[in-house]
Amino acid sequence: MDEASPGELADVAYGLFEVMLNTELRACGPYLFELVEKGTDFESLFVSIFEKFSTEYPQLGDALLVSCGSRTGLYQSIREGEGVVPSKTTRMYWIVQDAPDVHPDAIEDDLAGKWLIFVPPDHVDEAWIKVRNATCKKELGISTKVSTAKPNPDSRDNMKVIYVYTRDWRDETDVMRVRERLRELGFTDRLGYKRNIETFRGEYAQKGKRVTFYSA
Repeated sequence: MDEASPGELADVAYGLFEVMLNTELRACGPYLFELVEKGTDFESLFVSIFEKFSTEYPQLGDALLVSCGSRTGLYQSIREGEGVVPSKTTRMYWIVQDAPDVHPDAIEDDLAGKWLIFVPPDHVDEAWIKVRNATCKKELGISTKVSTAKPNPDSRDNMKVIYVYTRDWRDETDVMRVRERLRELGFTDRLGYKRNIETFRGEYAQKGKRVTFYSA
């Protein structure tokens, strides 16, 4: 296996650090996005969490410091929207927001599935806030994630996508409840729902082939 470049290692490190940062902040109360969007100075918390990360993963901590120039540089990039605002996130392909009390691995279950919302890049930030906030209020499904400004080699066009996950594709009542709430949030165009089992098989929409299980 080829050794990761310094930039690739730093991006992997950032993704892991963001998970720890979100987890530790939630243990104290606020979501990371709440602190960033309110302009709250949380540097003391950030420093303690970064020190914990660097102690547990010294090579990754060093990679982050090299790529950002300093711990302050990393902190400022987050306050400016890295890892929070899709259009300002360039280190991760996705921003993920789980619903409260949902295990992060729940979206990997074979029975899970997701509504797919495609939006133009200039509308993704606004759309993401609506879906993310509703997810945090337990109004939608188990989790949601959004594609970011980081160029993704798997993308087929410049559209961004928001996935809205439900726990069990067989529970049509719950699946359609989530669809109705999305409609109330302003997503009135027809959406497709894809089961994880199709995703895991590597099945994607092609001309003459539909892989969405529900459409509404």
